[in-house]
Amino acid sequence: MVEYRIDRHSGVATYVQIVQQTKQALRLGVLRPGDKLPTAREVVEATAINPNTVLKAYRELEREGLVEARRGLGTFVRRGLSTAPADSPLRSELDAWAVRARDTGLDREDVAALFTAVLEEHFAPPPAHSEPAHPQGDPS
Repeated sequence: MVEYRIDRHSGVATYVQIVQQTKQALRLGVLRPGDKLPTAREVVEATAINPNTVLKAYRELEREGLVEARRGLGTFVRRGLSTAPADSPLRSELDAWAVRARDTGLDREDVAALFTAVLEEHFAPPPAHSEPAHPQGDPS
């Protein structure tokens, strides 16, 4: 089961954090189709957030087709996003890299900035097609 961790200082809306963490659990295979999400009450007890915030996050996940609410039963995963299982060799390599980064004195923000820069370099969207500066036939 997923356990939500809310960072009140991140600047990211609480419901968005829940959506992001649920998607991460789906990608890593921690959550699979048929799994039940924690109830709003369980999330509220664990995180001290407003129940409406949890419900808003679950509605967003439902709108995206990732979960479905079953009246009286709870909210269940409809489909996964798992392409990189939690036991992937790549995860082990990344884990070892993170340990080395920490051991060399980098803090969490340094690591996040470095990793984000590498992601941008390797996963950047293709450049948009731009129009030529001068229309054809116009020499100016």
